[in-house]
Amino acid sequence: MLGSIEECRRLACQSLPRFVFDYIDGGADREDCLSRNISDLRKIHLLPTCLRDTRALDTTIEVFGRRWAAPLGIAPTGLNGLIRPHGDVMLARAAARAGLPFVLSTASNARLEAIHSTAPTGINWLQVYVMSDRSISEQMVRRALERDFGALVLTVDVPTNGNRRRDIRNGFRFPFRPGIRTLLNMARHPGWLVRMARHGAPGFVNLTEVEDSTTAATLGAALLAREMDRGLVWESLSWLRRIWSGPLVLKGILHPDDARKAVHHGVDAILVSNHGGRQLDAAPSTVAALAPIVDAVGARVPVFVDSGFRNGGDIAKALALGARAVFIGRPAVYGLAYGAEEGVSEVLRLLMTELVRTMTLLGVPAVHQIDRTYLASQRTL
Repeated sequence: MLGSIEECRRLACQSLPRFVFDYIDGGADREDCLSRNISDLRKIHLLPTCLRDTRALDTTIEVFGRRWAAPLGIAPTGLNGLIRPHGDVMLARAAARAGLPFVLSTASNARLEAIHSTAPTGINWLQVYVMSDRSISEQMVRRALERDFGALVLTVDVPTNGNRRRDIRNGFRFPFRPGIRTLLNMARHPGWLVRMARHGAPGFVNLTEVEDSTTAATLGAALLAREMDRGLVWESLSWLRRIWSGPLVLKGILHPDDARKAVHHGVDAILVSNHGGRQLDAAPSTVAALAPIVDAVGARVPVFVDSGFRNGGDIAKALALGARAVFIGRPAVYGLAYGAEEGVSEVLRLLMTELVRTMTLLGVPAVHQIDRTYLASQRTL
């Protein structure tokens, strides 16, 4: 049984070749932003209350007409098939079983139709990048709409790649041509090698409407190189609205003015994110950016947050600052690496158990009651 997400991370490190672990674990440049995401959360203290009736605890929330078992979801992560064959499907099934949302990435290795068929009762969302050829996004959005995906998550903080030094050092690019040091390290992970040999290298299968490995490989190289549409502006959201009729979430908001603009342009929710510290290394932690954004939008739209959350106490801190829910990326992927689908389920159970314990110790019977009065200091970061 897992004792912490850090323990899960160590197990994932042991399970994966260095270049794969560095891909999921690393950040941009000196990784200062990645570190701040975690250290700034530790600086926030919660103020418990006593003699409250916590015999019955309610962790559920409602978002876009769907009930979640907890204010927790799995964030979009790319190349999960490099960690485990069918990794995206495993993540989706674990989330569905827990009653939590799963966000499928544009850089996924399982077709969104497979997610729909294997986790039909799940709360499935689709994350999109808008590449130079907008027709790539359009066909994905149309397919997601036809299969009742519950929300569209537009990532807006990747006009170009962050400077991810670990990937550069490991020569991790597309097409991948590993050097001798990487090959020797891969040989020390025979379980991973056997799985990859059995199932083949993962591809970016959602970039084309029909399964076309040649075209998908070309588009995949462009995706990894972040050949994005740099002409995408606020007014471009009307283009998405013409092809997507469901809830629209903007992911990657850190500035309060951008949050206000998002509401003005009719966005249905905001996901405060710095891409896990993988883009601008000088960016603030998401927990530092959270309260100003919540204050900027008020109660007009839900505000979600990701990046750096590692336990149930962290989730409670985000709720106290005004977040509706927390999305996790690396913790879920660590679980996938060491324990496949059950490893993901174990991570979700751990976080939900820790959240319940935190609520009990705070003396708060329902997650929607967690607010800034439970912060030990009203001064935010």
